[in-house]
Amino acid sequence: MIPLTDKQIEKARTAGRILAEVFRELKIQIKVGVTTKNLDKFVADKIIEKGGRIAYFEPEVNFPAAICISINSAVVHGVPSDYILQKGDVAKFDLVVDYEGIKVDSAFTVVVGEEPRGAKKHLLSTTERALYAGIDVIKGPVRTGEISAAIEKVLRAGRLGIIRELAGHGIGTKQWQEPDVPNVGHKSSGPIVPAGYLLAIEPMAALGKSAIRLDGSDGWTWRMRDGSLAAHFEHTVLVLENGAEILTRLDD
Repeated sequence: MIPLTDKQIEKARTAGRILAEVFRELKIQIKVGVTTKNLDKFVADKIIEKGGRIAYFEPEVNFPAAICISINSAVVHGVPSDYILQKGDVAKFDLVVDYEGIKVDSAFTVVVGEEPRGAKKHLLSTTERALYAGIDVIKGPVRTGEISAAIEKVLRAGRLGIIRELAGHGIGTKQWQEPDVPNVGHKSSGPIVPAGYLLAIEPMAALGKSAIRLDGSDGWTWRMRDGSLAAHFEHTVLVLENGAEILTRLDD
């Protein structure tokens, strides 16, 4: 694991700001009656308008859209389509932005057209808390297992199905880099991540069992085998000598 240079870190901060601004504007557009394809176009236009590049179009990924939009039992990598958002849909939005060769990654989950209640509220709030629990243990260079254990503790306490086959990861000059950051683990396990390195931390969980399957109809979308509702939250963080900086969140 090679830390980023100071110049690359500044590019990562710019990429993170672009992504966070796109997400802030996207959230206003998420409404009942809107197609996921129209939201994809909105995101693509905003990335370019703000000076970024659409990372999913790059050859290493070759995804057929600017953003992944995964609905209800779909966990990640949902392909935008003519699907019309319905009231109560649990919708996940996962985006990578490139700025001058440096990439950052973030995701959020919302309930369309209404405030989350009941089991949906529990699913979203617990999964998001798990994300911040994982970030909070980064007090400097850290073993990936410490992050994984913190995430797992929150998700297990919430009695959610923890997706094991998919994991967080290093990011920077490439969209996926070593190391993996699973959502289960032991504090003493995994490599030590140095200061100056980027991690995409991303808990994924479901109201039902943890097993997933790849949707053969598009070859991209991962779905819950039992059809249960899933949630996904993610930030890219910069590991510092004495903590962590969340690059994909706006603090204003």
